[in-house]
Amino acid sequence: MKHQHFVRTICMLLLATTVYSCQLGRYVRYRRSDLLSHHEIFPYRKLYASTNETFLFHFSVTAPAYPDINQVIEKYNLMIKTLGIGENLLDVSYESFETFLQSKETAAFIIIQRDSILYENYFGDYSRESIFPSFSIAKSILSVLIGCAIDDGLIQSVNEPVTNNIPELKEHGFDKVRIRDLLQMTSGIDFEEDYANPFGDVAGIYFGTNLRRAMLNTRLVPETERRFNYNSGDSQLLGMVLAKALNDKSVTRYMQEKLWTPLGMEFDGSWSLDRKNGLEKTFCCINARAIDLAKFGRLMLHGGIWNGRQIVSEQWVKESTKTDTTYGSVSYFQYYWWLPRGSISATGVGGQIIYVYPPKELIMVRLGNDRGGINWNLWGDAIARLLE
Repeated sequence: MKHQHFVRTICMLLLATTVYSCQLGRYVRYRRSDLLSHHEIFPYRKLYASTNETFLFHFSVTAPAYPDINQVIEKYNLMIKTLGIGENLLDVSYESFETFLQSKETAAFIIIQRDSILYENYFGDYSRESIFPSFSIAKSILSVLIGCAIDDGLIQSVNEPVTNNIPELKEHGFDKVRIRDLLQMTSGIDFEEDYANPFGDVAGIYFGTNLRRAMLNTRLVPETERRFNYNSGDSQLLGMVLAKALNDKSVTRYMQEKLWTPLGMEFDGSWSLDRKNGLEKTFCCINARAIDLAKFGRLMLHGGIWNGRQIVSEQWVKESTKTDTTYGSVSYFQYYWWLPRGSISATGVGGQIIYVYPPKELIMVRLGNDRGGINWNLWGDAIARLLE
């Protein structure tokens, strides 16, 4: 048995070193690389900065730059104790926001309140011009695009069966799976969110080169086992539903028309593909600057309205961010948005987050190579409770 395992391991390594274009080769080559460089791995479709009406947050001239770091830590620790969650307490000994954030693998950190930038900083070799992969933040943005597609009549409603747009899945029982089930991650898809397995489901769609084939091979677990299961398969299937509804228009182009241009993005961005001229990785991989990612938070903060214009219906934003377990969803997650303790957030592996706290009109963006042992949703809560 040990000999067989050894031989298999050697064969895997030999294959990986000679065939870098395949899934396993990509996994071996890039698995332990700098997370924030992953936008460079894949082909992509480009998103273009607004040329006429660029939206710029302004820097605050009256408000304090940011709360005292040790006050935030004290509030953070208190909330951990009160909530009884399994996060480590922090030492109250940091000299500044900068020393804290840098010690926690942070590359970009922004605090915006009422359209004023209270704090914006970048660490290491990163700057405002640096492009970052969003990872699963892209799921939340995909949710907004689904709302736009329903507004535009391209998708009937969240009650539409998935097989209306992906009929090939009928033979696997997906005719009973609705778009709502994909949005709530209650579809029952047999998909394991294991980032460490080179042969697993996530590696197959992240490093593989044929998303359509991979997703058409998916199956459902028995109905008795179907419940909330956070997974990237649901959001990739949802992206395929959107792509079919758009006919000859790419998901990236739709994003350009419905969000990127209307939100006045300051910089170009991109959406990673499985292969050249292929499908968007809609479970991840929108690549953007930190300050532009903050604009998605602003859109949600204002109920889908952008400077007086309704970008996505207010009803969609409400449905996406309400606590509703009617259809099997969990109380803290709805339509790819996390809903802890009154906040709204889009999150991604490595501690990427767009955090929104409506009562204080607060937006926080944090990007990094690792979460650094911090619950960044809770960190946003701590900051929110210290601001006026």
